[in-house]
Amino acid sequence: MSIASLAPRADFPLLAANPALHYLDSAATSQKPAAMLDALRHFYETSNANPHRGAYALSALATDAYHDARATIARFVGVADADCLIFTRGTTESMNLVASSWGGAHVGPGDEIVVSAIEHHANFVPWQQLALRTGATLRIVELTSTQTIDLDMLRDVIGARTKIVAITHVSNAVGSITPLQDVVRIVRSRSAAVIVVDGAQAVPHLAVNFDALDIDFYAFSGHKLLGPMGIGVLVGRRKLLEAMPPYQFGGDMIEWVRDADSTWNVLPHKFEAGTPNAADAVALAAAVRYLDGLGMANVRAHEIALLEAAEARVRALPGVTVYGPPAAQRSGVLSFSLADVHPHDLATILDQHGVCIRAGHHCAQPLMRRLGVSATARASFYVYSDGSDVDALVGALTAAQQLFATVD
Repeated sequence: MSIASLAPRADFPLLAANPALHYLDSAATSQKPAAMLDALRHFYETSNANPHRGAYALSALATDAYHDARATIARFVGVADADCLIFTRGTTESMNLVASSWGGAHVGPGDEIVVSAIEHHANFVPWQQLALRTGATLRIVELTSTQTIDLDMLRDVIGARTKIVAITHVSNAVGSITPLQDVVRIVRSRSAAVIVVDGAQAVPHLAVNFDALDIDFYAFSGHKLLGPMGIGVLVGRRKLLEAMPPYQFGGDMIEWVRDADSTWNVLPHKFEAGTPNAADAVALAAAVRYLDGLGMANVRAHEIALLEAAEARVRALPGVTVYGPPAAQRSGVLSFSLADVHPHDLATILDQHGVCIRAGHHCAQPLMRRLGVSATARASFYVYSDGSDVDALVGALTAAQQLFATVD
């Protein structure tokens, strides 16, 4: 197949060192470009000091690098007020921050929290547990036959008691893209609920502009968009963030500490207790600049081309079921099952052909129950994927079919 990669494999040291590897698990974590790895190493080699703490030039250099990284990432996701971008360890911590801080202060018995059946556990369990702690009711919006959020049911569920609507922008399990504008319109017309969006699978693949979305919180992880593991982002409205109590306590997040009580630092420091993850923030900013250079419109177009080509060929194989809406309504995710073959067995066989896919419930067990399966196989494409990856996937699936036909 002649589809070229959008980003040269030579830019990614691991892929360059393994030319026979077909990495189709980018929804789990992306491969890393040299530009990001160089930025990480450069920080430790030239700027390593504790930001905000030292009255000397090297500490000031580290502080400036950390602040510049925040500004770069804020511009990438359309946040004019960069101090409203909080660095966390990832999407999971971001969601727990909002559930603990905002939810703990505002949700009580009789209130309702709305999620959908397609959510990743990171955007399901924190709200489930918040409901259990506070006596609120967790309401789950069901899905259409193609695993997109049922907007009619959402309209029925949202009401005066709704305090939080937590929804994914893109499904990690089947790639469905949520029509966020429709969701926001419904929620805003029927409630005063806070809207929290899981953007972990969206920011790497779609152009995102937080300020234009009319939502309240948006979370994503760095490692899925070419950045390092262990860093993520929570973006929130200033008015809400300023009113929220801290999530964690310690150094740098305080203003004054008296014997009996304390007061808190301004944004974003109030929510970044302890030594900041400055090196990873700088590296994530480098990853963002790399993606910016490719162009998010080009990223999107590239993934659609690969997905449509792969899906057509995979669907043509006997016994294959593909989940999710049409390719144009999905990110670069192809989730499928092969009759009578457990996805774990399938992934093991594909690995023997140099093809890396994910198999399992994808941390989305509520969705798996609704699909009537315990697991699916998932191939996910990204900027370094090309037609040879599709060829390898289809070839390995064909080999797996032949193997299991022989076993039968």
